[in-house]
Amino acid sequence: MKSDLAKKGLTKAPHRALLKADGLTDEEIEKPFIGVVNSFNEIVPGHIGLREISDAVKRSILANGATPLEFPAIAVCDGISMNHEGMKYSLVSREIICDSIEVMAKAHSLDALVLIPSCDKVVPAMLMAAARINIPSIIVSGGPMLAGKYNGENVDITTIFEAVGKVSDGKMTQDELYKLEENACPTCGSCSGMFTANSMNCMTEALGMALNGNATVPAVFSERKRIAKYTGKAIVNLLKKNIRPRDIMTKEAFDNAMRVDMALGCSTNTVLHLTAIAHEAGIDINLDDLNHSSEITPNLCRLSPAGGNYMQDLNDSGGVKAVMNELSKLNLMNLDCMTSYGVTLKETLHEKKDDKVIRDYDNPYSRDGGIKILRGNLAPNGAVIKKSAVDSSVKTFKGEAKVYNGEDFAVDDILKGKIQKGDVVVIRYEGPKGGPGMREMLTPTSALSGMGLDKDVCLLTDGRFSGGTRGFCIGHISPEAYEGGMIGLLEDGDEIFVDLLNLKLEVKISNEELEKRKRKFKVLKKEVDGYLSKYVKLVSSADKGAICS
Repeated sequence: MKSDLAKKGLTKAPHRALLKADGLTDEEIEKPFIGVVNSFNEIVPGHIGLREISDAVKRSILANGATPLEFPAIAVCDGISMNHEGMKYSLVSREIICDSIEVMAKAHSLDALVLIPSCDKVVPAMLMAAARINIPSIIVSGGPMLAGKYNGENVDITTIFEAVGKVSDGKMTQDELYKLEENACPTCGSCSGMFTANSMNCMTEALGMALNGNATVPAVFSERKRIAKYTGKAIVNLLKKNIRPRDIMTKEAFDNAMRVDMALGCSTNTVLHLTAIAHEAGIDINLDDLNHSSEITPNLCRLSPAGGNYMQDLNDSGGVKAVMNELSKLNLMNLDCMTSYGVTLKETLHEKKDDKVIRDYDNPYSRDGGIKILRGNLAPNGAVIKKSAVDSSVKTFKGEAKVYNGEDFAVDDILKGKIQKGDVVVIRYEGPKGGPGMREMLTPTSALSGMGLDKDVCLLTDGRFSGGTRGFCIGHISPEAYEGGMIGLLEDGDEIFVDLLNLKLEVKISNEELEKRKRKFKVLKKEVDGYLSKYVKLVSSADKGAICS
């Protein structure tokens, strides 16, 4: 066992003494050491229930002959950190979480890991750490929130973000907004739609790194605790068989995940995170791979914000493995991939229970996937749009640019009613380096939706979007403005054209004018300190996953 390095032999008597100071007995020290990485805190609603998950995991590990050793990880709530300086730290936290898990696992010679995330950047960070450290590891999340109810309708966190735009536009009163605020998030758990947290939890199942139901069983269901107990048993089995993350997260597994991503209509943030996880696993996937998956994979699900269903509905219909089973009927799944059960994917699939949420493979919402990669002179290295969350009647967009050097300026004009139908709102200097931290743009996109402009206004950014964003919103534009990308050269009034059918993102500008702008271009650099100053120096572009290496 790897932990023998820290506890076996004459020279490790001091180490054993320190372990006994923790209260461990000789019998417990003799057993394998399994790290339980708990990202509990009292701020993030998806994480406030994780003590119970951790306790269930630890009891199961003990019952199956190993010794659990819990340690913490940080977690940022994207919703609470949205639209202020806090959002600069969301994506940044992914690298800190990954690095800190590596430090703890290697410093203490742990034999295996159970990783307990729930929200946003924590899920990919833990998958990255598992791939990097490559000791037997498994994910068990805290589960999704239930949808709320307001005026007899299902609501969620995006409903209230969009309601801010309605209030600004005179379509809703402050009193109505308060009543919605009281009901939008009724339980703990990761926010209830197919937003980033739940998208990435779906990816854990698709990659084979979590047990069935991990992504979809609601946080408040007792079944969630049973999954945690089964996870404790499963990690001991993985350790005995020496099945490691890189045995599970193979190139074929990433192909599976990308196709499930397209079938579910997941958040655009999966593009960043799958790329970064693959990098840690020593596997190269790029935007062309994602576009290929989108071309061949039907979109089978439309969960909020793309439709009226929620994670609890997906769970009732069979969950992620039922979606994968539908895709297997089109030979789109690599069924021989290993899973956290210690058996192949083929042995873990099951039929969907009904047609309410998961469409038949031969009757999809669309014949291609939910995410598209656009290219053109405005984004030569790529840009990302969640096509499944765009009104199906809109295939192209042409309009004049209104350019903002940051999200805050754009939000101010949106809420003041200065954005009109046909405008292309350009928000730049929000990329990985330019932000820094690549802020999500749920506030401006939701405000536009709340004002009824989501079909009539296009939003472009070198930043990124929440999984809750809907409408004609294009992010991850690469190269970003900070690195001299075309988005940094745009001016008010430039004519911009988007073509979803041919995956084009273009600006109409003469070569003469372009050269003139390049000569006078100066990068807007923001004053930053602390961790952000380090991040700017290390982070890659969005098309490379915004990784630090």
